Amino acid sequence: MHTSDSAIDTHCPYCALQCGMRLRPEPGGATVAVEERTDFPVNRGALCGKGRTAPAVLSSRVRLTQPLVRTHAGQLEPATWEEALDAVAAGLARTGRTHGPDAVGVFGGGGLTNEKAYALGKFARVALRTSQIDYNGRFCMSSAAAAHQRAFGLDRGLPFPLADIPRTGCVILVGSNLAETMPPALRYLTELKAGGGTLIVIDPRRTRTAEQADLHLAPRPGTDLALALGLLHLIVAEGRVDEEFIAARTTGWEETRAAAMAHWPELVERITGIPVPRLREAVALFCAPESAMVLTARGPEQQSKGTDTVGAWINLCLATGRAGRPLSGYGCLTGQGNGQGGREHGQKADQLPGYRKLTDPAARAHVAEVWGVDPDSLPGPGRSAYELLDALGTDVKALLLMGSNPVVSAPRAAHIEDRIRSLDFLAVADVVLSETAALADVVLPVTQWAEETGTTTNLEGRVLLRRRAITPPPGVRSDLDVLHGLAARLGVEKGFPTEPEEVFEELRRASAGGPADYSGITYARIEAEQGVFWPCPQGPEGPEGPGGSEGSPGTERLFLDRFATDDGRARFVPVSHRDAAEVPDADYPLLLTTGRVVAQYQSGAQTRRVDELNAAAPGPFVELHPRLAARIGAVEGSPLAVTSRRGRAVAPARITDTIRVDTVFMPFHWPGEGRANTLTNPALDPTSRMPEFKVCAVRVEPA
Repeated sequence: MHTSDSAIDTHCPYCALQCGMRLRPEPGGATVAVEERTDFPVNRGALCGKGRTAPAVLSSRVRLTQPLVRTHAGQLEPATWEEALDAVAAGLARTGRTHGPDAVGVFGGGGLTNEKAYALGKFARVALRTSQIDYNGRFCMSSAAAAHQRAFGLDRGLPFPLADIPRTGCVILVGSNLAETMPPALRYLTELKAGGGTLIVIDPRRTRTAEQADLHLAPRPGTDLALALGLLHLIVAEGRVDEEFIAARTTGWEETRAAAMAHWPELVERITGIPVPRLREAVALFCAPESAMVLTARGPEQQSKGTDTVGAWINLCLATGRAGRPLSGYGCLTGQGNGQGGREHGQKADQLPGYRKLTDPAARAHVAEVWGVDPDSLPGPGRSAYELLDALGTDVKALLLMGSNPVVSAPRAAHIEDRIRSLDFLAVADVVLSETAALADVVLPVTQWAEETGTTTNLEGRVLLRRRAITPPPGVRSDLDVLHGLAARLGVEKGFPTEPEEVFEELRRASAGGPADYSGITYARIEAEQGVFWPCPQGPEGPEGPGGSEGSPGTERLFLDRFATDDGRARFVPVSHRDAAEVPDADYPLLLTTGRVVAQYQSGAQTRRVDELNAAAPGPFVELHPRLAARIGAVEGSPLAVTSRRGRAVAPARITDTIRVDTVFMPFHWPGEGRANTLTNPALDPTSRMPEFKVCAVRVEPA
């Protein structure tokens, strides 16, 4: 591995904070050291253990350094790049010829840069002519995105910068454990409290984040919707509604109020397990200051009613005038590194670049012109992520997968693993030999964060630039090189450049005029301004930005003057509580919820290869309350079997009084017998198509 002589400013490869860091060659040039980058405003130098140890995955000891092709004997063996690309192109083309273009699927990832996500979506629709493309971000933020679109007309995770959080009066944090999932962001909550603001945390577990709260509410998993409706009922009953704001800036209030009034406090207490006095306390804390925010994460979103649940929290903000005003609003804490940008530029089943709708004729015409193709040649919307994976081996017979590990991360994972094994052909481009890559016919070793240049968009909507700091090992190519080589073999000689900045320039044109308009953003501006917030249209004379009079400065705060709907008003959407798709019964009397731990990330494909992180979090576990442990005879550290209608997982018991008695928790980072997603329910939200990761019925017994 070769390094440059000087330090390079870049960003962490993991979560959506995209913390700033500096990479410096170590003596001898064998690796790089991570240094603090205190000038970057999001993390101000702070890094978690994953960020500090990120260079460990650059080592040739743990990552892929040459293509692998499965032989007739069934083994993955080293091959040349020409052999590997020929095999992938032949497998995809053969399937398309035999069964039609929609028999070929493409599955992307929320960690891909904007350039790679854009190129992958274009490759699917132009080179493969398939509608069957989606990405794993569907498993992360899609319910919040759908609720955002429905209420505000635009989806950007946070409509304000993180720096606004400590300056508001109250934050309700729903289903987020920032202390473990985004440790450098916890300072925003501690600064909020230090400045006199209050923090309400809603989580079935008393996490490290919940311990910071002025008020912690621990609802039964799957009842967040009832909780939000109960709080709105009390806001109406106690005369805390902002009638002036509602009249001036919203529509749909009367129906929404009527729906909320059907959820009286005693009913909500029975559903959620939260006593009525605690509900009243939450309302008083939220309504007392002039400004307040609601922030959600995967807890309320990863449910079969996730869109309605997020919508109910948005209704709470609108009813109290806590939206479209300084230091107030609803925001989603996006999870994956480029979960925001990854869904904006075309790797999602129903979208074109710039967050345009694939079904919009004007959007199709605009993007087709940029791509130099006939709008009628672009396929329509395809299947959502789980539905695409579920169709593998039947309707979809070949798959190109980039930057995802569904064998570990998908719900009902044993079934999805079977579907992947049933494919006629699977090609995987990845940094490491993940559990999914190990099943592939061809594995393509690709560059990672420190070895390539490209943009990402963090949870604030701030477009950032990662700069290449080191030369990748011989035998490794970028995803853009892969798509260029495959497109050429499929007869599309032009349109798939390998230089990231050239791809970004095309992305700018394709996004121009769309909801997520990047046309005024350039690599130079991003570096000069520590990131640029979208939407950022190009001015009449170009994209110079604040340094030049014509360029847009970008949009740090959305909705202050109007919402992004046709009439400029936010839309209340009336919702009512309904049960999770699965509720406990005699056979499966408990609830399982899943999540992350601080030392591992997502499916663990990369972090499980870092010694320091494995020492901190060596394997899966089952967290349960002491009363439940006594009832079933569980002992700390002894193996427990957790069984759902979809399968069985075994992991050591971790007994703690920080979880509800009726609930068990498992982290989802590991494969094998401790794979939490063997158990999870693929029941889908009807709007977002988000699976119900966060709640299913299980039984637990000593293994």
